[in-house]
Amino acid sequence: MKTKLHGLFGVIALLCIATFWSSTLISELFLGLASVVVVKNAVLAGMWVLVPAMAATGGSGFSLARTRHGRLVDIKGRRMKVVAANGLLVLLPSAYVLASMANAGRFDGAFYALQGLELAAGAVNLTLLALNIRDGMRLTGRLSPVRHALVPRG
Repeated sequence: MKTKLHGLFGVIALLCIATFWSSTLISELFLGLASVVVVKNAVLAGMWVLVPAMAATGGSGFSLARTRHGRLVDIKGRRMKVVAANGLLVLLPSAYVLASMANAGRFDGAFYALQGLELAAGAVNLTLLALNIRDGMRLTGRLSPVRHALVPRG
């Protein structure tokens, strides 16, 4: 049961970040400033879902790792440390600041620089979480392990 909950929390976190990231990109590239304001506020409000999902993912993963060992478990743990640091030090503060700037109508160079940083950090977290989900599926047997092809010497 703990493994299923861990996977569910991880998928919720991944979907939150993917939604925030794609909504931000779409609003910035194709919609008006009013839509950007709405998206920035929605992302900030969505932190009430993302932060608990990330905490639950990390906590359940830490609990599961106590009874499992191996390369994939170690790699997943290292990735989650990067995801957590990225989220707490970059994504959460930038969501707050960007929403504040958008609400004030301050769409200047600082806004777009921070927006670029947020998109880059979000892409890193999306990638790392997706890799952790893949490796979690390998650990549970839902995905076959990596098989390295033998390359003939020529």
